[in-house]
Amino acid sequence: MTLLLNCHCLDKAYGSKQLFRQISLGISKGEKIGLIGPNGAGKSSLLKILAGVDKPDTGTVSARKSLRIGYVPQNSDYPSQPIENVLFDAIKTDHPVPLHEKQTQVTILLSKFGFKDPAQHADTLSGGWKKRLDIAKELINTPDVLFLDEPTNHLDLDGILWLENFLKAESFAFIVTSHDRYFLQNVTSRMMELNPIYPQGLFSHTGGYLEFLDKRADFLNQQQQTERVLASKVRGEVDWLRQTPKARTTKSSARVQSAGKLIDELSDVRTRNKQATAKIDFEATERQTHKLLTIKNLTKSLNHRLLFSGIDLSFSPGMRLGIVGPNGSGKTTFLKLLAGELTPDKGTLKYADDLRVVYFDQHRQQLNPNDTLRQALSPNSDTVTYRGQNIHVNSWAKRFLFYPDRLDLPVKQLSGGERARISIARLMLQPADLLLLDEPTNDLDIATLETLEDSLSEFPGAIVLITHDRALLDNIATCVLGLGFPDDAPLLADFKQWERYVIQKTAKATSNTSKKEEAKETTPIPTANAPTKLSYKEKKELEQMEATILTVEQEINSIEAAMQTQTTNNDVQALQQSCLQLDKAQHELERLFSRWQELEGKTK
Repeated sequence: MTLLLNCHCLDKAYGSKQLFRQISLGISKGEKIGLIGPNGAGKSSLLKILAGVDKPDTGTVSARKSLRIGYVPQNSDYPSQPIENVLFDAIKTDHPVPLHEKQTQVTILLSKFGFKDPAQHADTLSGGWKKRLDIAKELINTPDVLFLDEPTNHLDLDGILWLENFLKAESFAFIVTSHDRYFLQNVTSRMMELNPIYPQGLFSHTGGYLEFLDKRADFLNQQQQTERVLASKVRGEVDWLRQTPKARTTKSSARVQSAGKLIDELSDVRTRNKQATAKIDFEATERQTHKLLTIKNLTKSLNHRLLFSGIDLSFSPGMRLGIVGPNGSGKTTFLKLLAGELTPDKGTLKYADDLRVVYFDQHRQQLNPNDTLRQALSPNSDTVTYRGQNIHVNSWAKRFLFYPDRLDLPVKQLSGGERARISIARLMLQPADLLLLDEPTNDLDIATLETLEDSLSEFPGAIVLITHDRALLDNIATCVLGLGFPDDAPLLADFKQWERYVIQKTAKATSNTSKKEEAKETTPIPTANAPTKLSYKEKKELEQMEATILTVEQEINSIEAAMQTQTTNNDVQALQQSCLQLDKAQHELERLFSRWQELEGKTK
């Protein structure tokens, strides 16, 4: 397999914090690589170094000559300009390209990525559509390797499924960081973990995410066994050192040095085997009330657009409701209604007496970016009260993997994952009957996510959860409420049922639209002064019309199939020619249908 890019012995630190040491890896043509690791391990920094956006402190990055690299960061901002202009400006070439060729490239890519309006301004796009534009902006230059930093963070479930299918179909190599376990399993052919628990700082295995987990468990078990064997050897060497007289021969001096190396090796292995994870455990009020919240006929519109209507639900302890639906379907609005932050247009919400509702905001708006980490974790004093016990802020911080030397850092300097852990820490201090969680997994590493998952599974109260993490949804939710169809909000067993429901609903809507269009097309258009009878030539034309239309439709299908192949092969010249052919064939089809209606009208 052709090696595209290689790095050797990379080191990177920020201030006094060492992110990683002596990292070496290679990327070959067509490889689909997933990169995971704990928050703060340096995944984003490593991607930036490989993409040439940043430089390592030490080490080298070597790329194949003329290698085209694309890089999609976690977050991006766009000016107020049409999205087609964004793509135009992103085109990079070593030689002048005619305007019509650029236009063709942009048009094809916008269509491929599902953009309906090329003139829409980029700054008005939702987070999910901005992410699509981020990727399109890099693909306009047909990269050989693409680096994607947490692309699933701002995508809804439909967007993630789209990205999965897109990455599986493309031929370029990529490295993607993500905490979405299903996504990693579905798109990768090789997994890597950046983590100081490994001797080389990086563990890599060819295969999907689930196979990677098995191999990682085997490696870590072997490392634990190595620690036990070394500990036994070190105990024997220490006993020998204690018993050996001070005057040493050359042979015994060598053994002393060997014992020292064993002790250092044991210390190194023990340090790596200490895997720290956040300790998450939500506090419940342990209320015995059977019904916590009952909602009847809940209806809400936003900006004169109906989001949902007629929702009836009852929440009891142990109920864990997942909310699914595309961006803009009203998921966060539904949570805010339950939290009392918004008022419904219709319907009632009946709360149990003194119900304790705790709301996790996906945008972390409850955090003051200018507060220090110490103030964010313990705003009123140097202690917090958790489950009736006073805990010093230093100890409380360590529970969430923060260490005392970082307590005076402002929140705005912390990573997204660190801010997410602060929000969870604050949440744990509030006893709750009902937890409302809006995308709690954003920016969390997989280890913290799995700890959060375990805690939610054991929470005795009720939970309402919005998440694009299908693994978390499947493992936590006892039922799923689907939004996105204003006249219908079904309560389903799981996400798979929701997928089937959407397919059926969409197919039905498409069928109804087709029937309306068919009826419209077959309705004769009366024309003034039209002849009441067909001429001989017109009769022959009408008899052959259906076969002529079928021929043109087959031609259109052939052109579209060819365009898919040309898109996969990045054959721009062929695509341009196919676009012209397709446009001509579609115009001909429209003319034939119009002529057919005209001739049919004369027979009436």
